[in-house]
Amino acid sequence: MRTLPCDVSDPDAASRVVRDLESQFGSVHALVNAAGTNIPRRSFEVLSVEEFHALVEVNLNGTFHFVHAVLPMMRRQREGTIVNVVSDAGLIANAKAGPAYVASKFGVTGLTQSINAEERDRGIRACAVFPGDIDTPLLEKRPQPPTPEARQKMLQPEDVAECVMLAINLPHRAVVEQLVVRPR
Repeated sequence: MRTLPCDVSDPDAASRVVRDLESQFGSVHALVNAAGTNIPRRSFEVLSVEEFHALVEVNLNGTFHFVHAVLPMMRRQREGTIVNVVSDAGLIANAKAGPAYVASKFGVTGLTQSINAEERDRGIRACAVFPGDIDTPLLEKRPQPPTPEARQKMLQPEDVAECVMLAINLPHRAVVEQLVVRPR
């Protein structure tokens, strides 16, 4: 496994990363899209057009850029798994997340479903992981960040990573299309 940081909103960066991986390893068998952001001023009342577009650029378009870059290789090898870490806000809208975040995450849900609809006959599968609150630095962008006590009750990044690995490690004949995971 290899992690390569880049600006996911740049389609050329996505293509470069995938080409680099292909040249180093010969192929890519799994893609995990986990980049995401939000903003403190997120309600309709204060959300600007520019902020809306910026969120969609990272959360939805960034996911698309990597899917678009890796699909040709996965088609050639007739195998691949794409896991999109979405958010439970990509299933049910909530005011806490804000409309730009919710819209972008609903878009990733549709993108994941479209991968399965179009690519399953080519051996490619996709899973959308819908976690509830996760204790990550993204929480600092909330209008009122949660307390340390509240964070201890949330999912941890390693919990979500386990879900991702479940989707990747399944036999290729099986696909978990959606996985909802929340704190107890």
